[in-house]
Amino acid sequence: MNFTQWIETLQTQPLYAAFVVLGLSVIAFVIFRYLVARWFMGMARRSANKYDDILMKYMKPYRVAWLAPLIVIHLAAGLFPEYQVVISKVALFLILWLSAITLVSILNAINVIYESRPNYKGVSIAGYLDIGKILVMAVALILSITLITDKSPTVLLTSLGAMAAVLLLIFQGTILSLVSSIQIAANDLIKEGDWIEVPSYDADGDVVNINLHTIKVRNFDMTYTIIPTDKILDVSFRNWRGMVESGGRRIQRSVLLDQTSVQFCSLEMMRELQKIDLLADWLAEKITALEAYASEHHDHYDLPLDGPQVTNSEIYRTYIEAYLKKRPEIHSENLPFLVRTLAPKPDGLPIELYVFTKTTKWEEYEAIQSSIFDHLLAAVHVFGLRVFQEPTGLDFREGVKARG
Repeated sequence: MNFTQWIETLQTQPLYAAFVVLGLSVIAFVIFRYLVARWFMGMARRSANKYDDILMKYMKPYRVAWLAPLIVIHLAAGLFPEYQVVISKVALFLILWLSAITLVSILNAINVIYESRPNYKGVSIAGYLDIGKILVMAVALILSITLITDKSPTVLLTSLGAMAAVLLLIFQGTILSLVSSIQIAANDLIKEGDWIEVPSYDADGDVVNINLHTIKVRNFDMTYTIIPTDKILDVSFRNWRGMVESGGRRIQRSVLLDQTSVQFCSLEMMRELQKIDLLADWLAEKITALEAYASEHHDHYDLPLDGPQVTNSEIYRTYIEAYLKKRPEIHSENLPFLVRTLAPKPDGLPIELYVFTKTTKWEEYEAIQSSIFDHLLAAVHVFGLRVFQEPTGLDFREGVKARG
């Protein structure tokens, strides 16, 4: 009996044919499940490359092995003439959706592989891969309808043209998100790992994920804020990436001096302050200039307004500049470096520091800033100055005691 005669015999004996098809399906499944799939999994584990491990994890070869028996059933559908169409369609339907799920899993693996590269810079492709997933599912859906109705995909797509307005309405959010994702990527507005502030969404933290529809931000209080991708371009947000890339983080804070403590310095006071190493050379020039002026105009020299007088606030400001330039954690050349006196305020005379640290790490930055101001506040009294502070209950109590 040749192969053709054997097939004809099976077609006349459905029960026998069913056992044959079942046996072949089991054999195909066992081969692909326990030999082929396991071999691929073993190769991935033994490989030093981590990318094939990620691919195997998401593709799930043991699940793909189910394609083998389904293909056998589809090819053997002719053995059951009365049920051939139904068996073939069911098998093709399962093959189609198993393949679609596998393709979506591969796209997920591609995203993980892309983001796990050593040179990954936070530019996400998740939005584009999401579009790919939608297209895969859309194609699978169209082919499924075609399979069930026996109509050409062209006819189906032509009929869908009349529903374009409805589809645009249904997929309005997806279309807007896609356009926003393209704009974000093209203009390099946000990347994963960026620190952003979005006040309208109460978000302040690191971007941990960007996909087609949402941007996920992990706030510094360890909560998460989810921002719709198509809304991020409609609101104001701040991206701190520029600060990180510059290698410096700004300190902009003031010491508020009691304005009544600001005064001209006598020569004796200046000579006493000259003992401070950071001020020695600068004060030596000031003292020399003042003595020269006094000698030249001795007949009408009137303290303290005549000559190049120096105030204790000026000396304090000069000390701050010299002190900051000696600190290795502060940029003194490549980035702005200012120590300035601002306009007097009801709460004191501000001596503002506008400088940049050489680190952008939050903990280190705060430690440097705290150390600087601890020192400057403690040094104020050396220059005959006082820090302005709102009066407290203790101040009033001490005043009452003094009058009593």
